[in-house]
Amino acid sequence: MADFSHFGGGDEENAEIRKLTAEVEADTDNFESWEKLIRACEAQEGGLNRNSSPQALAALRDVYDRFLLKFPLMFGYWKKYADLEFNISGPESAEMIYERGCASITNCVDLWASYCSFKMETTHTPHLVRERRGIAAPALQNDLHDRTSQNRGRLFERAATCVGLDFLAHPFWDKYLEYEERQEAHDKIFAILQRVIHIPMHQYARYFERFRQLAHNRPLSELASAEELARFRAEVDAEAAAYGGMPRQELEVEREIRGRIDTMYYETFRRTQEETTKRWTYESEIKRPYFHVTELEHSQMSNWRKYLDFEEAEGDIARIIFLYERCLVSCALYDEFWFRYAQWMSSQEGKEEEVRHIYMRAATLFVPVSRPGIRLQFAYFEEAYGRVDVARDIHEAILIQLPDCVEAIVSWANLQRRQSGLDAAIEVYKAQIDAPQVDIFTKAVLVTQWAYLLWKIKGSVDEARAVFAKNVQWYADSRHFWQKWLEFELEQPTNAQLEAQHGERVKHIFDELRSKSRISAGAKKGLFLIYIAYLQERGDKDAMKQLLVVDREIYGPASTCSLSKPALKENGATRPPLDEITLQKAESNYSRYYEYIAEPDAAAQGTASFN
Repeated sequence: MADFSHFGGGDEENAEIRKLTAEVEADTDNFESWEKLIRACEAQEGGLNRNSSPQALAALRDVYDRFLLKFPLMFGYWKKYADLEFNISGPESAEMIYERGCASITNCVDLWASYCSFKMETTHTPHLVRERRGIAAPALQNDLHDRTSQNRGRLFERAATCVGLDFLAHPFWDKYLEYEERQEAHDKIFAILQRVIHIPMHQYARYFERFRQLAHNRPLSELASAEELARFRAEVDAEAAAYGGMPRQELEVEREIRGRIDTMYYETFRRTQEETTKRWTYESEIKRPYFHVTELEHSQMSNWRKYLDFEEAEGDIARIIFLYERCLVSCALYDEFWFRYAQWMSSQEGKEEEVRHIYMRAATLFVPVSRPGIRLQFAYFEEAYGRVDVARDIHEAILIQLPDCVEAIVSWANLQRRQSGLDAAIEVYKAQIDAPQVDIFTKAVLVTQWAYLLWKIKGSVDEARAVFAKNVQWYADSRHFWQKWLEFELEQPTNAQLEAQHGERVKHIFDELRSKSRISAGAKKGLFLIYIAYLQERGDKDAMKQLLVVDREIYGPASTCSLSKPALKENGATRPPLDEITLQKAESNYSRYYEYIAEPDAAAQGTASFN
């Protein structure tokens, strides 16, 4: 936020704005706090206008800029911001806001229609409305005043590219037609209608009817291509010759050709009607086509999935991309659809940059870092295309916000292993294990990953075993640590000569678990089931004696159970029990984000959680 020494209102207003600003900064995801802050800034000095103090106006702009950086898909606030700027500073400032808004939410029919309407009302020279530049967002403010730029495109055409295919695009197309009507540009009106009648949309029939009426008075050259006109004329001449009639008058020939053209366009109407009907099934189920921070209904999510399946099966690339972009306004906070969009786009030839842009939008704007899966997938994508440094940077960026993200650390270590060798991977683990901001239970997982690298990649069982043995004093309260140590020893190959030694190693782990760990009795019992199975399946002739001891001391009544005894330190001193919150961490599972990817439940009801 800009550092203002004071705002524009009185002391009471300033105090309220400071309080609301602190609330927003404490939780930037709280939409209600943002709304309150915006209203408070707008209400300064009895309501802002062009005569308000510079401090009050600066405070308002700062809040709007930060809010729309956080929530760029809130199209209503872009329009509101543009209206405020128009009233305060005039059309140039408002235009800058519209440009920023349309760059942030390119497929919003309402915002483009508002922008076009704004230009129609504030600019009375046609070419200044028609000839507007396609401006890239990063260079926006500098370029807005560069009136000599040669990179020009019509404002309405830019809008048509962005929103023309929308099923509910009629407000924009109506505005486009209204503009050309004001200019009395009948040829342009007809050309617009000629495009629109091919687009499946809610009000397709209305446009076709108007097109058909105008077509009666347009020259043949505007109704069909030269090749089509030549073909129709040849058909008319052939029919006349077949009946042996006299050569027809030109007006009669033209009337026959117009009849064929009308039939051709009726086929266009029929196809558009058919395509519209296909999509109406899905469009009628869309209840929230706009973005909001609240969760969507499961039924809405299911409808978007089915709609995307349908459009992908139809195979029109432009329509598929357009539908994905629409979907990712409503479903921007659900990483499921970002994953799907990237997967589909990557299946198209030569779309590396488009895929990269999808990942960047998801990672930098919409999917919170608390769900790091899309960012890790972004890193894998960059690594796959040789941008290893970018992949490393993505991992580091995740860990700045989530220092305890086990999956990101493990993923980073494996990136280093693939690109720079085993030692580089181990250095990642060592650095994170030594880092004070990393939680003890996260470190326990990292130690097991380190040991597994030594075992699986380097092939050194002894070094891996040494890592477990040396670190048990630090991570005895991690259920994951014990589970991985057990898996490690149980998977070691043995033979008749080594089996007894192997049995002693396994028994040692369980003795250590029983005496040193403070995980719950239930968690210990779950691990000891592994030992019971081991004794049954691989124990020697005296194994059942040990099994009965375990059965008595682990699963027996309180009078025989040893699990209630306090855990001991290395020096034999007792250790206090874990509190409930720490115990939950101690016994939590480490999982990978791919484990959460499952087939959606088509019968699910209620709201769909972002997590």
